Amino acid sequence: MNSGITNNESTFQKIVRLLRWHKPAGRLILMLPALWATVAAAKSIHQLPPLDLLGVVILGSLATSAAGCVINDLWDRDIDPQVDRTKNRPLAERSLSIQVGIAVLLVSGLCAFLLSTYLNPLSFGLCFAAVPVIAIYPACKRFFPVPQLVLSIAWGFTVLIPWSAVTGGLDRYAWGLWLAVIAWTMGFDTIYAMSDREDDLKVGVNSSALFFGRYVTFAIAIFLAITLGSLLWLGWEVQLGYTHYFACLTAGVIWIWQCNRLSQAEIPTELYQKAFGQNVWIGFIILAGMIPSTLGIIG
Repeated sequence: MNSGITNNESTFQKIVRLLRWHKPAGRLILMLPALWATVAAAKSIHQLPPLDLLGVVILGSLATSAAGCVINDLWDRDIDPQVDRTKNRPLAERSLSIQVGIAVLLVSGLCAFLLSTYLNPLSFGLCFAAVPVIAIYPACKRFFPVPQLVLSIAWGFTVLIPWSAVTGGLDRYAWGLWLAVIAWTMGFDTIYAMSDREDDLKVGVNSSALFFGRYVTFAIAIFLAITLGSLLWLGWEVQLGYTHYFACLTAGVIWIWQCNRLSQAEIPTELYQKAFGQNVWIGFIILAGMIPSTLGIIG
């Protein structure tokens, strides 16, 4: 976005960019694991997913994602201007003040808090446990060699919170899906980080793409294989049906294609964003595979 367009933006439009609402892929890829958990947890106890809880999960993921984006940009407002992909973010380009950023953070955080009060005590406690992980993640790239692992742990709460809200506890099925989401996040976010390697080296921050070095594609393949294995295990254990297996097969084929492309000597720069977007669609495919069995359409 050039400076002329930025100068003509309203404050509301800048806040939309701050929250990344103009880029829905990042919001959806957080929401989808929460929906997986809601649907699969309901299946595990032979019930239908509560519609009111589905609403809380959707709105809660949007509010949490909004807060996370603002926290990230407040931490990185002096780093983002040095990175080509992030230099036009509102706090980085100083088109929004820190005060406005903090105000937006407080509003989104309040929305997330109010939604969490709907949940049972365990789920409510897990919401609070997620807050320090979300808050510290942006700082981790300054001192922790694999900051994507912290992000993945934050992402893992999107499984634990709705699962415990549906079932009242955390069983081995919940932890199996948690492992799938941890590994999936490590996979797709390492792909995403590959596009920033030169800038990260210049700025002096860490990423999993730099940590794994020449073995980065192999590491991504391992993470995605763990994801696939965990999802297949969950499908077998809670009897998610043939549609789930077909969805997992589809995901596996796409992941193999991605890893093959990422292992090429010359990688088109647009491939990283394309692969990230494909993982959003994979999330929808897996959700669609879980739904028929949970609704009783397929055994």
